[in-house]
Amino acid sequence: MTDNVSLISGVASRYATALLDLAEEQGSVAEVETALSGFEKLLTDSDDLNRLVHSPVFSADDQLKALSAILDKAGLTGLAANFLRLAAKNRRLFAVPGMIAAFRSELAKRRGEVAADVVSASELSDAQLASLKEALNAATGKTVTVTTKVDPALIGGLVVKVGSRMIDTSLKTKLNSLKFAMKEVG
Repeated sequence: MTDNVSLISGVASRYATALLDLAEEQGSVAEVETALSGFEKLLTDSDDLNRLVHSPVFSADDQLKALSAILDKAGLTGLAANFLRLAAKNRRLFAVPGMIAAFRSELAKRRGEVAADVVSASELSDAQLASLKEALNAATGKTVTVTTKVDPALIGGLVVKVGSRMIDTSLKTKLNSLKFAMKEVG
């Protein structure tokens, strides 16, 4: 299992680096970044597209035809669309989510930014997000780009991951810690 994950991340990293190098040569980094985010949203919103991307049942030709139709309908063109078509043609469509993450990671590294993943119990307001970014910028000494997700199971609080560091202030974790502490007492 670990070998498979590292293989996928290696493939994703190579494709993402190549895409970023091409985008920088053509001066279209912002357009590619926007298009990849648009495709990622399509992937998140559509179970059918997700099935097409991850299912080994579809042939490379079927994936390429379906993906081309989707990209045309969504208005995704240029280098990013060609990149996605190449991934489909080479039977690497399953690795596209990893490629997008690797693209963002490499882009952030080249910009001198640090990525932070934040999971909260409810949607953060603009003021809360700005305050969190400011605190993370001060703590890391770098510009931090924040990706947010909502997980109501946290009950309250945040889970913040910056690089290999994770800070979990969620109410769920605190309650679990209390539960274990109470078991030791009784």
